[in-house]
Amino acid sequence: MKAPHISIVTPVYGCGGNLPELCERLTLALAAITPEFEILLVNDASPDGAWEVIRELADIDVRVRGINLSRNFGQHFAITAGLDYARGDWVVVMDCDLQHRPEEIQKLYRKAQEGYDQVVGMRAKRRDSYFKKFCSRVFYRVLNYLTDARIDDRLSNFGIYSRAVVRSITALREQNRAFGLLALWVGFRRAEIDIEHASRPYGQSAYTWSRMANLALDSILSHSDKPLLMTVKLGLVLSLVSFLYAVWILVRYFYWATPVEGWSSLIVSIYFTAGLIMGSIGVVGLYVGKIFNEAKRRPLYLVASTTFDAGTSDAAPGRAGSN
Repeated sequence: MKAPHISIVTPVYGCGGNLPELCERLTLALAAITPEFEILLVNDASPDGAWEVIRELADIDVRVRGINLSRNFGQHFAITAGLDYARGDWVVVMDCDLQHRPEEIQKLYRKAQEGYDQVVGMRAKRRDSYFKKFCSRVFYRVLNYLTDARIDDRLSNFGIYSRAVVRSITALREQNRAFGLLALWVGFRRAEIDIEHASRPYGQSAYTWSRMANLALDSILSHSDKPLLMTVKLGLVLSLVSFLYAVWILVRYFYWATPVEGWSSLIVSIYFTAGLIMGSIGVVGLYVGKIFNEAKRRPLYLVASTTFDAGTSDAAPGRAGSN
């Protein structure tokens, strides 16, 4: 099969029912750009029988290529698997739930032809729940503060990326993965354009509150060491305040003969300080835990099966299912 001009990479979880519509709309949208394309559907252990649907779609159209991961690794690891196997000059990363409209790919591609290596979609009018939009807004504000970046909360994973960008991202084999942040880190000439964000027609998002919180924490810890610096500053401030308060107590005792009282405040201060110490140690422990995960050098994902000969992939030797 001739190497495609455009590769579509989409992780699949909980959206098996809409995959035929997704592939149909992708085929129509991509045919207006080039007949040389491929659609990589990465099954992240979807519980709704999505792999059987992917196999059927691959039997119908050779341009549909399925990758079946051995278990659920998470959205961003599934994207990494798709990028490892993508062969196109340009790679489009998108969700499979049809909130990322396939028809918007033409807009992204036209912008990329103006000389950009990355063109990322901005959700002009986001069709998500108020809770999800609120959490996203809070996360990006915290992330911007901790990383000194200026990331808009309307930013999405939906975008088109040149081969140079994809190779740079796949070269980063760190365990804490957030595709959008990795794309920002590698650089290259980048543009952000407004796209139409659709309502989710099938199922519900797999991102629960706890999953969003864990992803936010992993993203912050992997892209900023500012929390460590903040604990140092907090410790210095508390030490200074404690020293000044001790001086004030001595002055009151020796100059005004004011007795030292306040056992309740002393106990509260002890517990308060102990809590801060434990919290600071916990922050350090989180970073140590991330270092531990990196030191084990486990594979980012494992592939159970594919609908094609894995040897035809452009992935580096041993990349599939290995670090």
